[in-house]
Amino acid sequence: MMDIRKQVNSKNASQDKQRNYNEIVEYLDRHWSFNNDLNTLDRIKQLDQAFANESQKLNTILVNGTNGKSLTIDLTVKLLKEEKLKIGAFYSPHILTYNERFAINGEAISNKSFTEIANNVIDKAQELGIKANTYDILTMMAIRYFTSQKVDVALIEVSNSNKFNPVNIFNAKVATLTRVAAINEKATEEDVNLIIENMMAIVRPGTWFVSGDQSKANLQHMNNIADAIGANWAMPIRKLAPLAYPFEQLHGRCAALAERLAQIYIEYYHNKNTTITNDSLLSKQKGQRGRPTLEAKRQLELVPKKTIDQFWREEVVDLPGRFQFLDKEKPSILLDTASNIDAFKNVLLGIRLLHYQRPLKGLTIIIGAAKDTLHQEEFLKLIRYFFKKTSGQLLVCPIDNALPGLSEDESWDVEKVTNDVKSMKIKAKACKSFEEAFEVAKKSVDERNGLVVITGSHSIVHNYWKHKGIKKF
Repeated sequence: MMDIRKQVNSKNASQDKQRNYNEIVEYLDRHWSFNNDLNTLDRIKQLDQAFANESQKLNTILVNGTNGKSLTIDLTVKLLKEEKLKIGAFYSPHILTYNERFAINGEAISNKSFTEIANNVIDKAQELGIKANTYDILTMMAIRYFTSQKVDVALIEVSNSNKFNPVNIFNAKVATLTRVAAINEKATEEDVNLIIENMMAIVRPGTWFVSGDQSKANLQHMNNIADAIGANWAMPIRKLAPLAYPFEQLHGRCAALAERLAQIYIEYYHNKNTTITNDSLLSKQKGQRGRPTLEAKRQLELVPKKTIDQFWREEVVDLPGRFQFLDKEKPSILLDTASNIDAFKNVLLGIRLLHYQRPLKGLTIIIGAAKDTLHQEEFLKLIRYFFKKTSGQLLVCPIDNALPGLSEDESWDVEKVTNDVKSMKIKAKACKSFEEAFEVAKKSVDERNGLVVITGSHSIVHNYWKHKGIKKF
């Protein structure tokens, strides 16, 4: 049983309200926009100080970027598990339950531990008069959970890219930007540079920094910032990890970045003073860089060692609940939480790759997005080009049940989007709800070889699981 110190004055202890799990969830749902100002970093510092500055006791890897953050963390966790480490992961956002945000070695936090820690943090904030919002509370909960469980390293997903983000309390050992993409095609170089500068607020002097971005201009700006801060610059990702088809082209860069993050942490921190690392997947034995000796070759023949390429070819690369290809369903379902143009491009690539692998007999894309996210000129260009090459239809639906904590409260104009798509001679239909769209989609494709794609927002993927009656993963 975990030991979470209450750390409250005895005169206030009797006044603390021990909320149950559902009451905690209701509290968090209500407080996302509460006191949502630029003092959030100050608030988390006050909370952290009240808990003996536990954030500074954690070894952390911070993951920021436009897309691929959750997947990069998930793959890094899998690699570090191979190194026999105990790894915490703080994800953002969640799809079904807040528990998904907190995991150790891939296992989500239990309701009991979640409730205990949440009560502890909320009570402490109220005792000190700190007007903490939900993201502040969740961040402090992650710190409390991972320190109490004595993880070797915690991977932290950065959801809001600004220097006041509460995750900036961490002194990251390793940090990364997965990829930096402009909000729209009209963005200038100055706009992108500002995005990079905000994202790189996670970097500290001495932090190892690596990026999976492919723009030379972006990388140069990152390099300049890293040098000015006094961070350690690691060479950016050049090659894709050798994943099984079709995932190499979809997620090979995230996997290669995960490999680099894990390797940097293992070599520069975990195994820094270790002389023998024969059982490591990522770290080479000290003094034996380059070609192995004859003795090393003989030992390898006697005791074959699993290689990193073998690891990737055997690894299942999806993110349950968020990015997932459900090929056992009838018809097959492809889920993707893509909520911006850059991510949506990858969805369309994934559909084409699946079609190359197994010709589809019917394709329907259900798409539901928040206002001012996907519906723009570039979105229409992508749709037009895609349906010139691939036959199928688009079902446009609203976001009915927006997830808390995301900018998805206001749905896009379904009728306008549908009319714009139809004007390009593409088969499209406006639906009043996800449920209506899903029923239409299932009837429109072959049960065995058809494909229904659900994408456009985290909330629309949430609607799918809710429709299926799934309450937690």
